Amino acid sequence: MRLSTIGGETVDALYRQGQRIIIAFWHGRQLMMPLAYRGRLGSILISQHRDGEIIARIMQYFGFQTIRGSSTRGGLRAIRQLVKAGREGGDLVVTPDGPKGPACKVQSGVMYLAKVTGLPIIPLTFACSKKKSFRVGINFKFPIPARKDCSCGDNPYG
Repeated sequence: MRLSTIGGETVDALYRQGQRIIIAFWHGRQLMMPLAYRGRLGSILISQHRDGEIIARIMQYFGFQTIRGSSTRGGLRAIRQLVKAGREGGDLVVTPDGPKGPACKVQSGVMYLAKVTGLPIIPLTFACSKKKSFRVGINFKFPIPARKDCSCGDNPYG
């Protein structure tokens, strides 16, 4: 996978100044955060739902501090923990569209967090596209049927 960053200069400049930030990204992009995050210490908000436990373990593996809660469950405690983490020198990482949605529409929580901590909100996203790429010299003109005796590069039709 080839990675490219657009607008990273702004974030790098903030980090050079010693500034901490609030990173805001839409739901569904959370598992890509380890590839896109440029900071050193991030506290990421993850729901208390059982699916959130899987995501929390993955984020911890990549060095994120996890804070569990959402607008529907444990929100007040989570906001307090985020504010504390921000004041202790870390970045805050949240999904501003919240668990109930509507998807890709900012809810008030991230704005409140910015107001209380004084940290700037930096939107972040991660996107990828599917690309057909074969090794040089291999070209398929027909779909390969699901057969055990078929290997890459063979002509299954003759």
